[in-house]
Amino acid sequence: MDKVVATAAEAVADVRDGASLAVGGFGLSGVPDVLIQALYETGAGGLGVVSNNCGVDGGGLGILLAAGRIDRVTGSYVGNNKEFARQYLAGELELELTPQGTLAERLRAGGCGIPAFFTPAGVGTDVADGGMPLRYAPDGGVAKASPPKEVREFDGVPYVMERGITTDFALVRAAKGDRHGNLFFNKAARNFNPLAAMAGKVTVAEVEELVEPGVLDPDEVHLPGVFVQRVVELTPAQAADKKVERRTVAAPPKGEGTVRA
Repeated sequence: MDKVVATAAEAVADVRDGASLAVGGFGLSGVPDVLIQALYETGAGGLGVVSNNCGVDGGGLGILLAAGRIDRVTGSYVGNNKEFARQYLAGELELELTPQGTLAERLRAGGCGIPAFFTPAGVGTDVADGGMPLRYAPDGGVAKASPPKEVREFDGVPYVMERGITTDFALVRAAKGDRHGNLFFNKAARNFNPLAAMAGKVTVAEVEELVEPGVLDPDEVHLPGVFVQRVVELTPAQAADKKVERRTVAAPPKGEGTVRA
């Protein structure tokens, strides 16, 4: 089955107000920027997003966030996005903070049809006991808090129950993909992308390089096409446009960069 869609706009055209989305990426690595921009241009709002973080100011999911299109976020990291923090503390959006490894497993579990699982992460904290602010009130009070979760002992060790996650759509980015939806992710971009793709009922992948079926070696396939419904081929310019979240320059080793007579 050829799953290639002509444009990103066509690939996300049926994402409606209130839809839930699992979005790949970690920081700005492996973020489906082209699909996010196309979704922004649809005007869809009231979105529920599941992603490790919510982009940065002016980049990634931060574009939808700044436009007020996101109503709820399930993620593990708020840092480096001042607008995200502002909206959360002002009560403009709901945030479910989840330990990073737990979030990864919740996405994987949802994609595998596992409704819930037990983990020791979060036992003895507000993650398990409840009370974390999900949404603040405009006056700074807590309008909605997280409920307590089931805790059960296995071999004398307490574990908290976490629910698997499924979403209406998933948006991911891959280095290579074929027309059947088989995907290969490059290095750090193989982060939350395969897991987010598994969780979506309709998964859309933007690929930097589109290849014909059979070109990818089976050992190269990080995500089989059964989890992907739509593939969008990026232009060379789109594929090369990779933003740097934080640029640092190391000092040269001692003795280098000096001129001696």
